[in-house]
Amino acid sequence: MDSRKIKSALISVYNKDGLAPIVRLLNQNGIKLFSTGGTQKFIEEMGIEVTPVENVTDYPSILGGRVKTLHPKIFGGILFRRELVDDEKQVIEFDIPNLDLVIVDLYPFEETVASGASDEDIIEKIDIGGISLIRAAAKNFRDVVIISSKNEYALLEIMLRDKNATTTINERKMLAVHAFDNTSHYDTAIFNYFAGEETKRFKHSVKDFQVLRYGENPHQHGLFYGNLEAMFDKLNGKELSYNNLVDVDAAVALIDEFEETTFAILKHTNACGVATATSVKEAYLNALACDPVSAFGGVIITNREVDVATADELNKLFFEVLIAPSFSEQAQVLLSGKKNRILLRRKAVNLPSKLFKTLLNGVIEQDKDLKTETIEDLKVVTTIAPTEKENKALLFANKIVKHTKSNTIVFATENRLISSGVGQTSRVDALRQAIEKANSFGFTVAGSAMASDAFFPFPDCVELAAAAGVKAILQPGGSIKDQDSIEACNKLGVAMVTTGIRHFKH
Repeated sequence: MDSRKIKSALISVYNKDGLAPIVRLLNQNGIKLFSTGGTQKFIEEMGIEVTPVENVTDYPSILGGRVKTLHPKIFGGILFRRELVDDEKQVIEFDIPNLDLVIVDLYPFEETVASGASDEDIIEKIDIGGISLIRAAAKNFRDVVIISSKNEYALLEIMLRDKNATTTINERKMLAVHAFDNTSHYDTAIFNYFAGEETKRFKHSVKDFQVLRYGENPHQHGLFYGNLEAMFDKLNGKELSYNNLVDVDAAVALIDEFEETTFAILKHTNACGVATATSVKEAYLNALACDPVSAFGGVIITNREVDVATADELNKLFFEVLIAPSFSEQAQVLLSGKKNRILLRRKAVNLPSKLFKTLLNGVIEQDKDLKTETIEDLKVVTTIAPTEKENKALLFANKIVKHTKSNTIVFATENRLISSGVGQTSRVDALRQAIEKANSFGFTVAGSAMASDAFFPFPDCVELAAAAGVKAILQPGGSIKDQDSIEACNKLGVAMVTTGIRHFKH
């Protein structure tokens, strides 16, 4: 039979928020209530009749509340198949009550872990009875309604108030899907807690999601799994697209390299402008000057509040997204003048330390590249050592290299990007591209510092850089022909440092 009328309900919840209206509706529909512990007391205090589970099982709650509902009379009442004659005979023989509706939630395991609680407290928040009841009711969805979260109370209210406490098979199956979603997510959280970060199992569960306008291209479907509202307040603009999110992720990763007042402008995840300065406005203008052509339609980020003077300059440019920790009231009003322009106020959240993506018929995972070189990591390998100013420029360039598609070469001063060669199939092509780009915007790489994401297999890059006037080079080293590049530097009067750290980005 497709439709089922609810005549009895088992209620046992940890979180009582929103429960009272449900209990009243159940009572108004003449539905017999069973409960235990705190939920039973809650219902009794409402003045509504409820049968204690202990009266059904003839067993009290034992072991400090660890065992309350784990009993054949409870699970039999949930799992019994109403259309099977043999099941019905056994239910009558053992005096098992029919349980048509199960309202159960789970102990707050994830919240307890996040609170920094002790192992003992965390383990006590591993639900046993609740998750078993949910699974049993969901398994028997043909006959039983399962409400496994207060998020489903609104739907249950409609069933009780507008549908005479009657449910369809499709409704019960949908609620079973929700239930198994809740239990699988819960078990994944428990596994990851016990296994820790060194587990060799790929188990992730993210319940929050957002439907995107489309994927990377309009013919591709797109979803974002996660809670964007935990990381950003969207102050203005259209919904973020798939490509916006990819660029926003790259922008956040890049800006987090800098403590000084900094602006960065990105296009297709690569920086086309980065600058630090004493004022926000100056940092923006210097970043924009790096490549004002590519900045059109880009994603912009800063690590300081956007004031009205900076907003006035930003307002002259068409861009997709602007991210900042805060906006002055005047700046926000000014920048919100264009309805599609996305303004994001960034919040402080902990970001994952692992990265993964689908590949072939599986998934690859790696540690996030969290290494940021300092002066102590620079090993001088040439007869000439970089000056203090050149060292600062090398480190600045290297921060950008780390977040640029390989193969890449970056030219920079100590406080701004000059140009970069991005995503080339050879390092020498990346170098030529960077020189040409600098020239096209009226810059010179002469006197700037150069950083490379990987070693030089041949001295040709050193020779081209020296011919363009570069005086200091940073590279990770590690080639069997490192000495050829070092000797070329010595011959051409260029300082070189190695870091021992490669920053490929594919």
